[in-house]
Amino acid sequence: MSYARDIALTALAPAIWGSSYIVATEFLPLIDPLIVSLLRALPAGIILLIIVRQLPKGWWIAKIFLLGALNFSIFWTMLFIAAYRLPGGVAAVVGSLQPFIVIFAARLIIGTSIKLLSIVAVMAGMLGVALLILTPKASLDLFGIGAALIGSASMALGTVMSKKWQPPVPPLTFTAWQLTAGGILLLPTLFLVEGQWSDFSLTNFAGIAYLGLIGAAFTYLLWFRGIASLNPSSVAILGILSPLVATLLGWFILGESLSALQLIGVGIVLLSVIAGQYALRPNRTALKPAMPK
Repeated sequence: MSYARDIALTALAPAIWGSSYIVATEFLPLIDPLIVSLLRALPAGIILLIIVRQLPKGWWIAKIFLLGALNFSIFWTMLFIAAYRLPGGVAAVVGSLQPFIVIFAARLIIGTSIKLLSIVAVMAGMLGVALLILTPKASLDLFGIGAALIGSASMALGTVMSKKWQPPVPPLTFTAWQLTAGGILLLPTLFLVEGQWSDFSLTNFAGIAYLGLIGAAFTYLLWFRGIASLNPSSVAILGILSPLVATLLGWFILGESLSALQLIGVGIVLLSVIAGQYALRPNRTALKPAMPK
């Protein structure tokens, strides 16, 4: 039951991330994405730091900044570059490569086993995502593809290294450290873009508050908690729920249509997530205590 609960709580994170697409387009349509990333990470990280009242020490400072770069600064920057250069469907399909990278990186870095069914599940998940949001008119841009691949690799390595480097602190503190570090590393974006702070409306602030407090602080707490307690490949496969939820919210809230192929994609994504979790479930017999002789 604990394993199922951990999966369900961790799955909430990518599900909520799926709502970020609507929030960004409806609440923040004219705000530079890099500024949004900065405002999403740094204030949320500082608020959590005030709550936990604990800072990293020694080598943990360097480790936290590296994790903050992988999970936030590099990942979000590459994500937005890809979004600018590629159609959303292409960017999402390339992003769905992330579980593949996690599976092999986890094998190399922390020695987890590779299950054939998990590979099949990831391939099926990519197909499902493609059916959900890829259009026949989608065009390719090599720079955009490269940015999407770098973003996927960054988040994948961040996931594996977050598993390898588990500090002796609660997940809330670990989340606070990484969000703050990622936000600090994004501060130079203030000098790279022309921020129109005076034009911020209450709607914009509401969108930033949602993305920061719910879409970053709360969701990454669940995400890092899941990484600590689950196989990192199991966590990564849950990431394909994000485009699924984004598609369903577009249909439910914005009145977008769903084609037959998209409905098939919904089913494939859900089945691939279930198959991936089944393949990577913990070995119960290995967890049983030895009988006294």
